[in-house]
Parts: sequence; C-alpha cells; structure tokens
Amino acid sequence: MIRVVADTHICISALMFGGLPATIIDLGLARLVQLVVSPALLDELDEKLRLRFRVTVEDTTAIRRRLEHPVDLVLPDIVLDAVPEDPDDNRILECAVAGKADVIVSGDRHLLRPGEYNGISILTARQFLEAAGLA
Repeated sequence: MIRVVADTHICISALMFGGLPATIIDLGLARLVQLVVSPALLDELDEKLRLRFRVTVEDTTAIRRRLEHPVDLVLPDIVLDAVPEDPDDNRILECAVAGKADVIVSGDRHLLRPGEYNGISILTARQFLEAAGLA
C-alpha cells in the first residue's frame, strides 16, 4: 500500500474546503492508502485550526482522534534542516523519512519546489491523484 504524508495545508484544505485534498484524506480513512503522521504534524494542524479558523478545542480534539486511528503514527528520531525558508516544513520531511513514506502531498511551494526529498516524491493533490489514477 502506498504510504502518504499529507502536509498541514492538505489536511486543513480537506477539513475546511473539501475538494481534492479531502479525497486524499478520505482514501486514508478508508485505508486505500496508508496515511503517515507524526505528533508534530497533528500539533501543527490543531494549532492552525484553532488560531486561523477558530475551531473549538473540542472539535480539534475530535479531529485529532479521528485522524490518529487509521494512520501510521510515527515518532521521528531525526532532525532535519532541509527547508531553511520554512523550518516547520522540516517536520513534514522528518515524518516522511521516519515513516518510510512513498510520497508527500503538499500545497506548500517550499516543499513542492524540489519535487522530491531523499527518494520521496513531493506532489500536489492533483498530481498525486492523477499518478494514482484517481483523478
């Protein structure tokens, strides 16, 4: 099964707006792809939902619980500094490396620019779904 790290942009877009990002998260929840996350990514998602979208603590807790169960929760033991323009993006790379991900799905230009990291493809939601034959 393909192992996918969906960055925070993708998760927020899925939760707040739907569209292609929601399709990716739905594939993970249905266990058609293996979503890979880390506590740092879940913490960032929680923070952004509360601060930028004013989602309640109760709702962010429920979202986190829902995302924690069908995913592979990894605890990265590496610290990377591969994206100096946006240090938070390093947490995504750390998760992907520790979780032996096949692909990172991102909407972040800093991550998308190189197109891959350490053999892990970095694709937009559309690119991922097209490559998987789902769009």
